Order: sequence, then structure tokens, then C-alpha cells
Amino acid sequence: MPAHLDPWERQLLDDPNLLGDIAFAMNGPFHIMYPARVAHNIREFRAAFVRAGVQGTVYYGKKANKAACVARACAEHGAGVDVASVGELTAALAQGVRGAELMVTGPAKADELLWLATRHGALVAVDDLEELDRLAALGSPATPARVLLRILPAAAASRFGMSDAEIDAALTVFGARTSIRLEGFSFHLSGYDAAARADLAGELIARCLHARTRGHPAAIVSIGGGFGVDYVPAAAAAAFAERVGRHWFHSGRSFDSYYPYHFAVPGAAMLAQILDHDDLAQRLRDNAIRLAIEPGRALLAHAGCTVFRVQGRKTRHAHGRPYQLLTVDGTSLSLSEQWFGSEYLPDPVLWPERPGAPTPTSVGAATCLDSDMLSWRRVPLPRRAAVGDLLIYPNTAGYQMDSNESAFHELPIPPKVVLHDTPSGRFRWTRDGS
Repeated sequence: MPAHLDPWERQLLDDPNLLGDIAFAMNGPFHIMYPARVAHNIREFRAAFVRAGVQGTVYYGKKANKAACVARACAEHGAGVDVASVGELTAALAQGVRGAELMVTGPAKADELLWLATRHGALVAVDDLEELDRLAALGSPATPARVLLRILPAAAASRFGMSDAEIDAALTVFGARTSIRLEGFSFHLSGYDAAARADLAGELIARCLHARTRGHPAAIVSIGGGFGVDYVPAAAAAAFAERVGRHWFHSGRSFDSYYPYHFAVPGAAMLAQILDHDDLAQRLRDNAIRLAIEPGRALLAHAGCTVFRVQGRKTRHAHGRPYQLLTVDGTSLSLSEQWFGSEYLPDPVLWPERPGAPTPTSVGAATCLDSDMLSWRRVPLPRRAAVGDLLIYPNTAGYQMDSNESAFHELPIPPKVVLHDTPSGRFRWTRDGS
């Protein structure tokens, strides 16, 4: 499962000294972030809106990565930030994101979060009627709280969102309270179906038009995230899906499902597909409605990687054939696909890159848990790994690096290193401010 590598990643791997110097300075596992790629992804999403002639807003789903450099890239390149806690809100403000550029989401939000959101003029996606009442008590007729009503999609088995009856009751609340202003509606869907998102966005346009007949501005529809990321080539993904079995994994481990690591229409291309479906872009233009999106993983596509040092190796056998079993200086908590009961499939890169005999290799963590594996799959590394080599897991910025991290065994949480371009073409680096 060879990963797609960006030019910046190739430059990093080709440099004879940079990775080794950073590894020496960090003295343990670390993550690398390249915010210039985040800026590129923001521009791609914004360009999709422009091509469709649609007014749109990009809100970065901050839960996908805590790095301060990502919020700074959003502030510098015209994206807002979607936050769900006081910590996320204040971290975004600290990186220059203005209050009006924040969307606050999540269920049953804390009073302190609602108060800060109101003070800073953030857009608040309200999940239930009691939350709407609490928010109304914080706003004022002079500066009403800005509200989206989050709907519960039909047939969705979700604890989030409001039913049709609750939406009707909420509209009545807006009619009686001048301290809140209805700016539109929002939803979140699981999966990666562009047509389903476009169809539901069309339903929310109708809700906006109905709300306008009752005197509310209602000019925003938010369709959430769920924009796919393309990690590996189509042929590799198809071959894996056709042939995978327990015999490929250390200890005969198996998993019920995997993230779709090949995605034919990823990121901004998926947004274009949504806007094109059933004339959604035309309907948004005709009704002067702004489309908001909240990409997390897709805004971080190819913007970071995770680096471990090999500190031990063994030879094991399966089905009569030898394979290498490595121990690295970190844990699988830094590759959070295990959170979903699955495995991160893009192949790690062994550094330094040099000739050798292909070697099937599984990768374990530096803990006393037999289940703590970074790669159960016997990955076909290009040579036999040695103690001191580095393993670079590519494209881990989206949800992988820090969703699950903890100081288990009192091991330090891996730091984030930020790469910066220079006029000379070489990279400079610093530690992230998160």
C-alpha cells in the first residue's frame, strides 16, 4: 500500500541530514507538519466555490489535529475554524482566527463555551431546544447570538440534531426572543456520499426559504465534513481488498473494516461534485444562500507525517516464512486508527533509503502490551530495518497523530515539528506552539 507522497515529503526524505538531525534533537518519536500544504488545500476548496459561482465558507474541523500551525494557516488563508470546546475556541483565537470566523458545534455545549461564542460573535450550531434557551439568555437585542439549527437527518441513527417537531418549536422560540438570530441550518452525515450531501443541502435550502417567510434571515446551509482523502493508488487498494486475509497479519489478526484509503474524488473535487449534483450550485445562487463546509481530514491531506525510531528487532515465522518484528520508540496511540478498531494501512517509509532485499515487517510499540502494534500487517519494506533507522508513516495529520495520544508508561507525548520553506529552497524547522 505505497502512499502518495507530496513533493515536500520527497524533499524531506531525499535530504541526507534533515530527518536525522530532527530525530536527534527530539530524542523520541515526533510528528512533522507542513502548513504550506494546509494553505494549498484551503485554496483548492475556495477555488471550487468560485468555479461554481457559489458564496462559500470553509471551517476547519479543529478536532482533526491540535497543531497551532494549522489554525494559523486558516487565519492567514481565509478559512474559519469549527470548534467544540473552550480550549479549541481559545486556541483558534490565539492563532489569529477572528470570533466571527468561528463555528461552534457539538452537543449540549458548556455554558462557558456558549458565553465565549456569544461574546466573540461566533456562529453556533444548536443541537437541542434547551441549548437554544441557554443561548438566548446570553445574547441581547443589540448583539444577538448567531445560530444555525442542526437537523437530525431522516432515517439517521444519531444522537445529534433536532427532529422536525423540535425545529418547528425552535422557530417559535426565535419569534419570541430577539437575543438570538437564525442564520441557517446545518447537518452532518457519516460516510462519503456526495449525492446524499447535495440532496440534504437542497432540503435545507427549503428550510431557509420557509424560515424567511417567518422573518428570519436564514442564509447559510452547512453540510459538515466527510470529504474523502486519497492515500494510496487505486490498484494497490483494489489488490489489498481482493486478497487480504489473516495470513497477512502478525498473530493472524483480522479487522472487520478499513478506512477507504483510495478515494477517487477527494477533497475539493468532492465539493465540486456536491455542487454539481441536481443543480445545487444554481439553487444556492438563486436563493442567495451561502454554503458552509467543515472539512477536517481533507484540509490536512498530505500535510504531515509521523516518525518513529527503530529500537529493537526480531525474526518471527508465519506459514513457514520469516518476517521481521520491529519495536519502535513510540506507541500506537500516535496512529489513532486503532480508535476505530482498524489499522492504518499506508506503508511506512524506511529511512535512510538504500538498496536491500524486500522484507515483510510488522511494527510493535515500546510498551508492555502485546496488543500495542503500529502495523499488524506484514508491510513489505524495501530492506531489512536496523536499530536506529527511522520509520515515517505518511499522511497522518488528519485524525491520526493526536486524537488518541496519552503519556502511557509516562512516555512523553510526541512533539510536533513544523517545516517552513525558505527562499533558498531548503527547509527550516521549529517546534509547534500547541
